[in-house]
Amino acid sequence: MHLKKIFILTFFVLVCSSTLASTPKSTGKYKNWESFVAQTEKGKICFAQTLPTKRAPSSIKREQSKLFVTFRPTENIRDEVSLTSGHDYKTSTVTAASGKKRFSFFSQKNFAWLLDDQEEKNFIKLMKKATNLIVKARTANGAETTDHYSMMGFTKAYNTAKKLCN
Repeated sequence: MHLKKIFILTFFVLVCSSTLASTPKSTGKYKNWESFVAQTEKGKICFAQTLPTKRAPSSIKREQSKLFVTFRPTENIRDEVSLTSGHDYKTSTVTAASGKKRFSFFSQKNFAWLLDDQEEKNFIKLMKKATNLIVKARTANGAETTDHYSMMGFTKAYNTAKKLCN
């Protein structure tokens, strides 16, 4: 597994632990996106995040879905795209699409990432142009989930997070 991808898991563990990290502080709300900054033992972390505008099916109980772009300058991590659909994933069953563009994510437990830096750059370009994004995934039990994300406000939230961690 790509080593930088493991760091995002560490980030969320650290953010959730009040003894190891400060609570993320909002640095701006931009339509459907928001930017945040947090301080950890490894340094400052900045990210842009959004919640889905629609989730299906409603019959599957799951945690909140989220889409992120993260910056961790002390670890030389920029433009890291990750997502959670609020459930543990079946291996290699996460895709994000907008129009005819489709991206495959690899997953571990309840988070998924793009395969490399170039895919992340291409995906961020798509996010800047798109109006919406659809994430389809399979739960560990094989049930399909679909999350619809609005990209309205992404560019401003992304630029704010990037600037804060430059």
